[in-house]
Parts: sequence; structure tokens; C-alpha cells
Amino acid sequence: MFPFDAVLSDLDGVLRHFDHAAQADIEARYGLPLMKTAFDPELIMPPTLGQVTEEQWAESIAVALGGDERARAAVAEFIRVEFWVDEQVRELLARAQQRVPVIIVTNAMDTLEQHLDRLGLTYFADDVVSSARVGVAKPDPRIYEIAAERAGVTPERCLFVDDRLPNVEAARTLGMTGVHYRSFHDLAAVLG
Repeated sequence: MFPFDAVLSDLDGVLRHFDHAAQADIEARYGLPLMKTAFDPELIMPPTLGQVTEEQWAESIAVALGGDERARAAVAEFIRVEFWVDEQVRELLARAQQRVPVIIVTNAMDTLEQHLDRLGLTYFADDVVSSARVGVAKPDPRIYEIAAERAGVTPERCLFVDDRLPNVEAARTLGMTGVHYRSFHDLAAVLG
């Protein structure tokens, strides 16, 4: 018997990956702290909560980096960095989906649907809980409760997987089984 009634999976760092070498190269070429600035909580939280668009977020990064054309060019390159699906994770989640609902739970922006389409994931999951659409972000317990509700199960019957330990710990406080994802083997050990 399958030990869970739903699998809740993070997107970034688990199912989708970005080209971090390209991001580092852009930072080096422009000599600007793009990662630190882009993911500063004051800049990243408004788009993550659906309060501003990805375009407005990009402009806020450029302004924080000086607001000149060079900063805007760096940010434009930075937000266009390639991303891809981890096919092993997709396959593992698809196998789990033959038994239980699989819900993507992600801190995302208003462009998530376009990104899922580019990745071929638009119809992959049974549902997608996007922070930008529900107005709460991980590790806020409400986002996990929304995901469990959409799966039609209690939190205690959910497996939650995320590459960020604070997000996993928050899910565990609700009674979910949490997997801190560092490699495919972490998830395969539970779902294999």
C-alpha cells in the first residue's frame, strides 16, 4: 500500500532547475550583485505574493542596482536565464501520480503558467498552488493547508518535498511527512 494519499512537490530546485553557471557569468560580466539583490526579501516577496508582476520586480532590481541602462541590461539577461525539467524527478512524480494526486506547491510569480507551458508541465500535476495566486508563500502554513485541501486529504497523509529545509520543517509542523530534497535519491528513497 502507498504510504501517502498525496504528494506535494516544490517546483524550483526539485522539478525545475536554472542555469546557475550562466547566472554567475552574468554577475561577473556586469560586476553587479544580481543574485543578492534579486532575492532580497524586500524585492522578492511582493511578486511572490502576487502584489507586483515579474516585470515590476525586474525593474525594482535594476533600480536597486543603480537604475542605469547597464543595470537594466544585466537584469534582462538574468531573468532570461534558461531553465529545464529534471526528467528523473518528473518520471518519479508521474509514477506516484498513478496512485495519488500530485500537487506542485511553489513560491512563484505571475509568469508561472507561461513557465510551466515552456517546460511542458501545464497539465502535468493534478493542481498547482502558486504563492502569487493564493497570496501566501512557503513557509507560511496556510499554503500547505491549501495544497492538502486541493488534494482532498488531511495534512498528515501528505508527503511534501522541497529543496529548502525551512519549508520542509514548516510542512512537518502540520503533520506532513517532509523530504529535504538535495538530490534525486532523497525523493527516490521515499517514492522509489
